[in-house]
Amino acid sequence: MSFADAVTLAWEFLEQLALAAIDLDKLDVADVCLQKLGAKFPGSPRLEVLTGIRMEASEPITTVLEYYNDLLIADPTNAAAWKRRISVLRRARSLDKATEELIQYLDTFYTDPEGWLELADIYVSNRQYTSALQALSHALVLNPQNPFTFVQFAETAYSSGDLPLALKMFLVAIEMMERDLESPETKPPAGLAFRAWWGIKLCARHLLGGASGVSSSPSNTPVPKHLKSVDALATERVLGAYKGKELEERRRLVEHWLSSSK
Repeated sequence: MSFADAVTLAWEFLEQLALAAIDLDKLDVADVCLQKLGAKFPGSPRLEVLTGIRMEASEPITTVLEYYNDLLIADPTNAAAWKRRISVLRRARSLDKATEELIQYLDTFYTDPEGWLELADIYVSNRQYTSALQALSHALVLNPQNPFTFVQFAETAYSSGDLPLALKMFLVAIEMMERDLESPETKPPAGLAFRAWWGIKLCARHLLGGASGVSSSPSNTPVPKHLKSVDALATERVLGAYKGKELEERRRLVEHWLSSSK
């Protein structure tokens, strides 16, 4: 590593230390870091946003919003300041204003998948599932290789009542996560994969149950022809996550729930 690289890493560490100190409410440490960074990088937009984050920890919301507003007046393309302002508005429960500003932000910075995910989360919190799915569609276009976005889309579709669409997206997420495994059936699912398999099981259970309206799809997504096989595989994969003596009791509870839900 060259000396220049080492110096760069040192300044980056100082920035990360400031953020960590703010998270831990060690504001005196954060202030020292900001002072040193300010002496080295006066007028840096990145430092200005970091200063705003420090202000969020101790200053009134109105003061923080005015600070970010001043930054945006000086530079309307300051994406980081705009996103922090939206975050503060949301924490202040000004959801209408936060939504409005986030839509304006995405009109300017369309290629920010995190922005679309944030917008979807706001819509979900208001149970506006159709709007949330539209926002998530943009996130999928921008980041088509991220299975987390597919799972989030599937869960939102499930909440909206479009079970065929939810099942399709859960299956796409599983295919992405397990396609590179030599023998996925021998490896118990964990984390996001388990979450997706559980979603598949819930969708298949309701669709096979034949309750009124569950098979209808506002998106016109068809129900898989081999739904019983999908349901059986999902049951096997879910139960496969509960192997081992320490998980035996939990496995029995899950088996009981699965059998009683048929």
